[in-house]
Amino acid sequence: MAETQFSEGLEDVVASTSEICFIDGEEGRLVYRGYDIHDLVNGGCTFEEVIYLLWNGELPTQAQLDEFVSRLRAERALNPKVIDALKQLPATGNAMEMLRTLVSVAGLYDPDEANSSYEARVRKATRLISQLPTMVAAIERFKNGQELIAPHATLNFAGNFIYMLTGNEPDNYINRSFEIALILHADHELNASTFSARVTAATLSDMYSAITSAVGTLKGPLHGGANEQVMLMIKEIGTLDNAETWIRKALEDKRKIMGFGHRVYRTEDPRATHLRRMSKEMGERNGDSTYYEISKVVEGVVKELKNLNPNVDFYSASTYYMMGFPIHLFTPIFAVSRISGWTAHVLEQYRNNRLIRPRADYLGIKRRDYVPIQNR
Repeated sequence: MAETQFSEGLEDVVASTSEICFIDGEEGRLVYRGYDIHDLVNGGCTFEEVIYLLWNGELPTQAQLDEFVSRLRAERALNPKVIDALKQLPATGNAMEMLRTLVSVAGLYDPDEANSSYEARVRKATRLISQLPTMVAAIERFKNGQELIAPHATLNFAGNFIYMLTGNEPDNYINRSFEIALILHADHELNASTFSARVTAATLSDMYSAITSAVGTLKGPLHGGANEQVMLMIKEIGTLDNAETWIRKALEDKRKIMGFGHRVYRTEDPRATHLRRMSKEMGERNGDSTYYEISKVVEGVVKELKNLNPNVDFYSASTYYMMGFPIHLFTPIFAVSRISGWTAHVLEQYRNNRLIRPRADYLGIKRRDYVPIQNR
């Protein structure tokens, strides 16, 4: 038997083929279906166009986009049974745990629940990508004791989420800023949550089970929860005058500083480039750049002492906070975006499926003699 190669945490192990997302870690490039992320953002691409691209491999024509958007908007409302399930949950519960539960419940009431054809799976993916923002907004309003807000009939994906969350239609600047954030988070190859979704789908389990797996994985602070920890750190630092002393002491004490370094990128995360700019602009627009300025100091010291670059989580923290999103909602908002990539990968897995079954590097005792219990 040939000797197997071991890699801790599956680092740099190629586990699947995919045509959806490409990462060049050496050059710091993120590519969706051949399109550089910078070109999509700077070119004015909408999030709905990105979803279509991830699913179908091409950017849509105007007619294709209009039809696709119409289908997405038609599926935004939650089944009343899902809303009933939400109201049975503790309002003090963790938002990601509540989201995980609602995704699972929604699967029970999907009209295609028992249909495993590819066409039915696409319809399930459409419902999931449309309803997950509705779930997140409903969870937050329920936790705050507020009435739930029905989806808006005509707002785009980004604007509709903010409307359902706050009851107000966002202005063009906030709408586009949030849309850019959604685009930046849409997919990232075989990250932990996407991989868990593909593992579940590879057993030929259903779409909702795969996405439930992904939500559970995203909840972890080493994945989706990292930007929450970044913002809590910035709040703990408090003032710009305190920033350099605080971060140097934290590094000296070997505290884990979230939002830096990446398993794949050897240079700056290209998503961080946009989010840094957005954090700066948001501070200037709000008339208070404290959180951005603190972030810049932290970035500089970590770069100096640890030679680590910020990743997508670092500047998304201050950007989201200055948009008005509460810290505990950062990870659910990540899911609102990443559902596009999750569903794209699950559909791709179904199209060319092979059970994902890696091996473990066994370190235990390999042979023992059995001793009857009376002789132990």
